[in-house]
Amino acid sequence: MNETGNSAGPAEISYGVMQTAGTGVNAQPLVRVRSLVKTFVSGTEILHILRGISFNIKTGSTVAVSGQSGSGKTTLLNIIGGLDRFDSGIVEVAGQDISNLSESGLSAYRQRRIGFIFQFHYLLKDFTAMENVMLPAYMTGMRKKDAMEKARILLGDMMLTRRLGHFPSQLSGGERQRVAVARAMVNDPDIILADEPTGNLDPRNSAVVAELLFAGAEKWGKTLVVVTHDEGVAGRAKIHYTLENGLFGAIGSSGRVESSGHAGSSGHAGSSGHAGSSKAGEGTRH
Repeated sequence: MNETGNSAGPAEISYGVMQTAGTGVNAQPLVRVRSLVKTFVSGTEILHILRGISFNIKTGSTVAVSGQSGSGKTTLLNIIGGLDRFDSGIVEVAGQDISNLSESGLSAYRQRRIGFIFQFHYLLKDFTAMENVMLPAYMTGMRKKDAMEKARILLGDMMLTRRLGHFPSQLSGGERQRVAVARAMVNDPDIILADEPTGNLDPRNSAVVAELLFAGAEKWGKTLVVVTHDEGVAGRAKIHYTLENGLFGAIGSSGRVESSGHAGSSGHAGSSGHAGSSKAGEGTRH
């Protein structure tokens, strides 16, 4: 379901200054990130991927992050999802600080809190659509009957009721990606992280997958963060950020990147970072 027309709360875009994505200024954030820094070492060169960004995402928000290849979008998503470590800063999801979790702790966190959707579907080729969706729930302790029923409902949401017994090789590219969307939701995660979910699809299938992804997130009350190059996908989100040179920006209604203000202009408590390096604006609200 296209969320164009819905309002969203203020969003502060900054370097080291808090920004908020979602509705309700006083609501507790589902995702809280402070002064996040990530670098990679390539030979003798240090690559600064994320340069001290801070932000909140509130429960039920839909957020799109776009930017050029190599801008750090996937790295940011992987950090929130507990797939990648970071150099410094704080990352909290549902009140849980994941900064110092062990590998087993991160595994439990991903299993309990996160639903992943990738550019490639990663379906198990020897299992049907139904089995691919129900397996994560069954493996985490849900009764097989209940897991199958949950998979059936989710696949129905993805308009795949007649494809439950089909193997991935018998499905189209768009259908396979819709199975992957259903699988991401089966364990009732707090947040769905989608990394270029329509990147391998033609325009028609991209539109269908995006429509059903956002509709599913709304129906099940899921917070959705999408990394995408597709402006059609980004336009469905309530908040649209850009990531460039390790810093957040916001796309204004005219399509240009806007930046203005300083740390002192932030209207939210809990701001952190360097006022002199701030760049603040307001995110696109669809």
